[in-house]
Amino acid sequence: MTDTRSRRTLAACVAASALLAGTLTAGAADTGSTAKTGDTAKTGSVQQNDLLNATLWMQHAVEYKATVEGIYDLAKIRLDEALKDKSWTALPDMQGDNFKDEPTAIIADLDETFIDNSAYEASLITRGTSYSSKDWTKWVQDEKAKAMPGVVDFLKYADSKGVKIFYISNRSADNEEATRANLKKLGFPMGGNVDTVLAKNEKKDWGSDKDSRHKVVAKDYRVLLVMGDNLGDFTDKADGSVDQRMQVYKDAMNHWGHDWIMLPNPSYGSWESTSFGGDWSKSEDERRKEKIDRLSPWQPSGSSDSSSGDSATTK
Repeated sequence: MTDTRSRRTLAACVAASALLAGTLTAGAADTGSTAKTGDTAKTGSVQQNDLLNATLWMQHAVEYKATVEGIYDLAKIRLDEALKDKSWTALPDMQGDNFKDEPTAIIADLDETFIDNSAYEASLITRGTSYSSKDWTKWVQDEKAKAMPGVVDFLKYADSKGVKIFYISNRSADNEEATRANLKKLGFPMGGNVDTVLAKNEKKDWGSDKDSRHKVVAKDYRVLLVMGDNLGDFTDKADGSVDQRMQVYKDAMNHWGHDWIMLPNPSYGSWESTSFGGDWSKSEDERRKEKIDRLSPWQPSGSSDSSSGDSATTK
């Protein structure tokens, strides 16, 4: 076990990576309760799309690959610590009295946590279109999502230690078969005779919120780690105001980087929809304006013009 200061330092590093990623762009392509959009507007002959920088970063930036691989390395360290400490659990409020004697498990989201859908985002950009459930289903059924950098090695490591990996995804139950096939192609451990893919609406009370599925796993397993790219992958308290979400983050400070491992996702998530009150009925321009209004800009001294006219490649 590491002390609180060490855990908070690691948590801060992971959180900083995610926050840096989030500054790249806004846009959405989720498989859960967060709506998806590939907002487009045409200026001259070049399509404008809010997903562009984030998608380019996830597909080509070595900074992204290094960040993600470093997070999985941290997860390995935490996994080894958790296996040695029978009192370790990532979900203390859900574990039964005898959890110390239960078999071990990891709970994780799939999209942008273990598998990479950036090709779908790139398709929206290059086709000049936006998300639709029909289009998303075609993507899922095509089974073309890739493994995140370093994740297969991490999962095989966990599997070799006898740890069961449960994939709790907000992909719909209708897409579960194709999702399983995609995961098998990537070499993910699939749990043997245990159902380890728990999809949204697979059972009556399995909606977009994930606590109900977390409880199913915690009933029979000691949960060592929870991994995700969105606050809602860890707690059902993710959909409040910006201030409420910040309080949830602070209340869970001892979890971050310890037994809750966050991956960076600059493309979509509840962080985006919170900026405009989660109201997807607003127009693209209305949503974009509210996002801009959320920013905390620097104002050059002696200048009333917020635009510099210059572009910067390094900071």
